[in-house]
Amino acid sequence: MTSTAEFIHAHRSSDDATLAAALVTHAGQLALRMRQADVTTDYKTSVSDVVTEADRTAEAFVAEVLEALRGEDGVLGEEGASRASSTGRTWVVDPVDGTYNFSRGSDYFCSALALTDDGAAGTPLVGAVHRPALDTTWLAHAGEFTVNGERVGGVSGASLSNEALLTYLHPAFMREDAVREAWLRAVRDAATVRMCGAGSVDLATIAAGQAGAWLQHSVADWDWLPGKALVEAAGGLARKVDAGGVTWCVAGGAQIVEEITSRLEGHE
Repeated sequence: MTSTAEFIHAHRSSDDATLAAALVTHAGQLALRMRQADVTTDYKTSVSDVVTEADRTAEAFVAEVLEALRGEDGVLGEEGASRASSTGRTWVVDPVDGTYNFSRGSDYFCSALALTDDGAAGTPLVGAVHRPALDTTWLAHAGEFTVNGERVGGVSGASLSNEALLTYLHPAFMREDAVREAWLRAVRDAATVRMCGAGSVDLATIAAGQAGAWLQHSVADWDWLPGKALVEAAGGLARKVDAGGVTWCVAGGAQIVEEITSRLEGHE
């Protein structure tokens, strides 16, 4: 695998989108290679909230490259990488999204990042997601959505009753009536519901038109912004909705997002 120094040299002149796609591809493949050699796993808040040596190593790689190539931009990483921005731009990094899956040998995980700008009205300038096991990279830039460099698909225009809803609700929140009831209102009419455990892969799947919508509450920026960029570039909506005492992230085709929003707010 290319060394960090070689990677930096190769991308001295790369634009933001090219750099983003290369970063997530390298970080994701690095994590996969480390898993094949066995990695240590630590726990954060619960047995399902884990971090591995691969997460930290992949994030360190991304942070080192950005220090060399985009040193004035900010960095915000799930595993602690942090640098203030002097440009208004920040690279938001999730080195391994779906770490629990990753730690159990599942291929449903990815590396993801987004480039944000204070003046961009909440829409990331770039979103990139790489799923190592399938060697697939989803990229959003300048309003264009691509998969492995090719323009494809787009979000579904169907209703919720005809589409799969990808979602997540931790068992601990099932005991909170307001949260559980809001979630149940939102999902009740979906054709089917899936919980796969890697939000950025879910959102990339929706952007490619392979599922209808995504729903989760209290989502960190690194779990939301890369996929939000993909969905919006693919012609969909990605919004936040307050319901049940928490803030939900909802993404998908316009019709489905409107349906879910209405249900969350108790209008149907």
